[in-house]
Amino acid sequence: MDYKKKTKTSAKMFAKSSKLHVNGVSHNIRFYEPYPFVVKSSTGKNLVDVDNNKYTDYWMGHWSLILGHGPKNVKESLKKQIEKSWMYGTVNEQTIKLSELISKAVPVAEKIRYVTSGTEATMYAVRLARSVTGRKVIAKIDGGWHGYTSDLLKSVNWPFTESESSGVINEEKIISIPYNDLEKSLKILKRHSKNLAGVIVEPVLGGGGCIPATKEYLKGIQEFAHKNKSLFILDEIVTGFRFRYGCLYPTMKLDPDIVTLGKIVGGGMSIGVMCGKKEIMEYADTTGKKKSERSYVGGGTFSANPASMTSGYATLKHLKSRKSIYLEINSLGEFARKELNKIFDGRVAITGKGSLFMTHFLKGDITEVTNSGQAAKCDSQLLQKYHFKMIAQDGIFFLPGKLGAISYAHTKKDIKKMVLASENF
Repeated sequence: MDYKKKTKTSAKMFAKSSKLHVNGVSHNIRFYEPYPFVVKSSTGKNLVDVDNNKYTDYWMGHWSLILGHGPKNVKESLKKQIEKSWMYGTVNEQTIKLSELISKAVPVAEKIRYVTSGTEATMYAVRLARSVTGRKVIAKIDGGWHGYTSDLLKSVNWPFTESESSGVINEEKIISIPYNDLEKSLKILKRHSKNLAGVIVEPVLGGGGCIPATKEYLKGIQEFAHKNKSLFILDEIVTGFRFRYGCLYPTMKLDPDIVTLGKIVGGGMSIGVMCGKKEIMEYADTTGKKKSERSYVGGGTFSANPASMTSGYATLKHLKSRKSIYLEINSLGEFARKELNKIFDGRVAITGKGSLFMTHFLKGDITEVTNSGQAAKCDSQLLQKYHFKMIAQDGIFFLPGKLGAISYAHTKKDIKKMVLASENF
């Protein structure tokens, strides 16, 4: 087998990793058969494994590395910061600088609270919604992924009616609605309207299939939430600063109460951000409030650490000064979707937006992919084989089964190489 022949050192190292870590990994999705290769370095668009194989990377650090691996400006900024130190555990100047950039680019970010992961950001957003409204039910999307918080670990994978995990309680306080089906979604929301604290939705499903929401769907959900005095929460952890400098929601004329950010705003370092309207975020201010009046939203030991703040600032500053980056990577994404559609000739649905794209091998009566239910019924085994073939034979890395993200380090030549590998498949 090509893969095993060229990854012998990875095989040995992963065997050692399996003795030390659950399933050999520290994130469930990072495992794939027969074993994942072990990375020793990365730069630009490339990963290099311990056997010195080079891969053009489309996973790009869980889609967070919009400038590529180790971009020079971010690296230099981090070097300067690390000379001063990388952990203070106090209020620091770097946090203020990053927040100034975010608040100017994201209109709803009147107040900001940092954490160290997207999971924490959505967990706190849900808690805040319950505190503000005094209600308990949260609505999410079928196939919507908001991290591993128990409050939102429901209806993530098909079939959506099954519990995602043992050990999760109070699932009756979470309801799920079908993506891009406004009529059915509103029927479900109306049934729970009296106790509905908020609705959380991704404007483009990430883990659920790289599927954009229609403007009409999001506007309809928002209108219901606001009329019902429930909070409208947008999870822009994947989409924030991905398609434009700022969030996606202003382009759809939306007015969210809370927005969560992550990935790109950390510049490759650990980060999660919850931001929102001042009157809502103030519930997290514990000063002079009784326990019953506050929403206890912490942060954590490493929240707003100067290293993450510095890498995030350097990344956003670069994106702000060179907005042509978005034109370039979005056009590469459009080119990738167009060419893949052409070579697969009706046998796939290519979803995505801007610099994000995903291939779905159609199966049975599925002819399009506009929600995660349709995505789940596509041929996932063939998708895994397709991605693994590119890893084993073409030096191209997609995390098997997941969407692809194009960075500023990629070129049209890379996309053409990926398209040719797809054609050979």
